[in-house]
Amino acid sequence: MAHLLSASCPLAISLTSTTTKNSVKPFGLNQTFFSSQVISKSSLKGLHFQEKKPRRRRSCVFLATAVPITQQAPPETSTNNSSSKPKRVMVIGGDGYCGWATALHLSKKNYEVAIVDNLVRRLFDHQLGLESLTPIASIHDRISRWKALTGKSIELYVGDICDFEFLAESFKSFEPDSVVHFGEQRSAPYSMIDRSRAVFTQHNNVIGTLNVLFAIKEFREECHLVKLGTMGEYGTPNIDIEEGYITITHNGRTDTLPYPKQASSFYHLSKVHDSHNIAFTCKAWGIRATDLNQGVVYGVKTDETEMHEELRNRLDYDAVFGTALNRFCVQAAVGHPLTVYGKGGQTRGYLDIRDTVQCVELAIANPAKAGEFRVFNQFTEQFSVNELASLVTKAGSKLGLDVTKMTVPNPRVEAEEHYYNAKHTKLMELGLEPHYLSESLLDSLLNFAVQFKDRVDTKQIMPSVSWKKIGVKTKSMNP
Repeated sequence: MAHLLSASCPLAISLTSTTTKNSVKPFGLNQTFFSSQVISKSSLKGLHFQEKKPRRRRSCVFLATAVPITQQAPPETSTNNSSSKPKRVMVIGGDGYCGWATALHLSKKNYEVAIVDNLVRRLFDHQLGLESLTPIASIHDRISRWKALTGKSIELYVGDICDFEFLAESFKSFEPDSVVHFGEQRSAPYSMIDRSRAVFTQHNNVIGTLNVLFAIKEFREECHLVKLGTMGEYGTPNIDIEEGYITITHNGRTDTLPYPKQASSFYHLSKVHDSHNIAFTCKAWGIRATDLNQGVVYGVKTDETEMHEELRNRLDYDAVFGTALNRFCVQAAVGHPLTVYGKGGQTRGYLDIRDTVQCVELAIANPAKAGEFRVFNQFTEQFSVNELASLVTKAGSKLGLDVTKMTVPNPRVEAEEHYYNAKHTKLMELGLEPHYLSESLLDSLLNFAVQFKDRVDTKQIMPSVSWKKIGVKTKSMNP
C-alpha cells in the first residue's frame, strides 16, 4: 500500500473529519484509506482535499507523503515553554496497542510526534473476523480529538515501511531525533496460522527493520533507534536470563557475548533476526540503538487514553492477538472458564501498559551512544499462567463473578513447567516507577471488561492455531 504515498505524489491532505463510527474500512495491500474513502495514486496528484462535513467540524491534517505539514497548514502556537527545541520522535506502528499509548504519552510530554503506520493491524481484524473489546476510533479521528483536547499536533504518515521510498521521504520530511519502532506483526499465533502468514511476518518485520536501519544511516545518522523486542527471544533456559549479554568462561578464556536465543515461533524468530541486524549495524555503521525486550503487556488505560472515548486504546481478547491477563479478565467477565494451556506453569515477565510508555520515554531521554547496542529487559514482575488464573479468580469473586478455569491442550510447542528468572534492572536504574499488578488494578480491568462484555464474540476465545498443524494451505480463520 505504501507506494500510493511515495515521493511521486508530494501532497499534504487537509481533512475536516466527522466522527462517524464506520470510517474504518478494509483495505488491501495496494490501497490505503482516508476518512471513509479509498484514494488512488492518480486521484492524489496535484489536489488539495478539504472534505465538507454535515455535522460538527474538527480540522485535522494528514501527511500523505513527505511534504512537511507546516507548509500546508497555518502555524500553531507552541505549548512547549522550554527554550530548547523539542525533540522529534517518529513512532512507527503508532496506531497499534503499544504504539498509540506511547504516541499520546510522548506528545503530552512535549515531544514533537509523528506516527508512521500502514494501518494493517485493522486489516487483520477484518481478515480474521476479530474485533477489539473496546470500540476504537479511526486514526484520523483519534489524532484530531487529541488536537482538540490538548492543542498538540501529531503528524501522520500512512504507508508501509517495507517500501523504502515511502520511508525515506518520511524521514527526510520529519527529521526524527528518535525512532520508536513498534511497526511489526506482533502475534506469535498469527505467524503460525499458515505458510503465507509465517512468510508475511518474517518479511514485514525483518525487511521493515532493515529499511529503518538504512534510513537512519542515510538520512539521520545521529537518530536513536528504540526498537521493541520481546522477552520471547530468550526462550526458557535453565539459567538466569541476563539483559542482552552474558559473560562466559570456556576452556580458560572469558568473553561477553549476546545472550543465546531460543525463539518459539516464526514471530519470535523475526525478532531474533531484527536483534542481529541491529547489533551488526551498530558495529558497522555506528548506529545508536536500544532494544527493549518487552514482556507480556496487560491493561488498556493510560492517563492520555482516558481523556476521551475517541482516544481509547484497543484491547484484544481473542486467541490470536490477546495477551494472557487481558484474555482472562474478559473470559471472567462473560462467564467463560479461564483457558489455561497445558499444565499452566509457563512463566513470563509482565508489565502494565503504563509502564510500557514510561520505559520508552526513559530510553529516549537517555539515548545509547554512537555504535552502542543496548538491551533492556522491559517487564516488572514474573507470573505463571496458573498464578494469573488464581489472581483473576480471586478478584472476580469479589465482584460477584463466578470464575472457573479449564485446562486446554496446549496449541504451542513450549515447556509447561520450567525455571525462569530474568534480570530487569537497567530501566529501574534509569528511573522506572513500576505499576505492579495489584487488586485495585485487577478490579479496574475486570470492571472494564464487564462494561464492554456485550461486544465479546465467545467463538474467538478458544485457540484455533496449532504450532504442529501449520501447513502450506492458506487457512481461513472466520467462524
